[in-house]
Amino acid sequence: MFARIYQPAKTAMQSGKAKTHFWLLEFEQALARKIDPLMGWTSAEDMLASEVRLRFDSKQAAIDYAKSKDIPFQVIEKPQAKPVLKAYSDNFATHRRTPWTH
Repeated sequence: MFARIYQPAKTAMQSGKAKTHFWLLEFEQALARKIDPLMGWTSAEDMLASEVRLRFDSKQAAIDYAKSKDIPFQVIEKPQAKPVLKAYSDNFATHRRTPWTH
């Protein structure tokens, strides 16, 4: 029962960084997934890996919880993104490096 501690990435549908400031503790799969012979769906018998996600306010809180429950874990740090300093009006600026064409 190995766990990963990480900060989730923003979804593809959001431009801001809301709901990405917390830390998650997820368990790795202990058993391989298998295909249901009747419906053809992929299913898992390991409920820890497929259902349990613990949410913490800080990385240290997640680490302390894993240590208190004797859960082996790995902390995955998210690389810092470079800030984008661009406004919508920059698309129509007269000093663009490349000409604006349709």
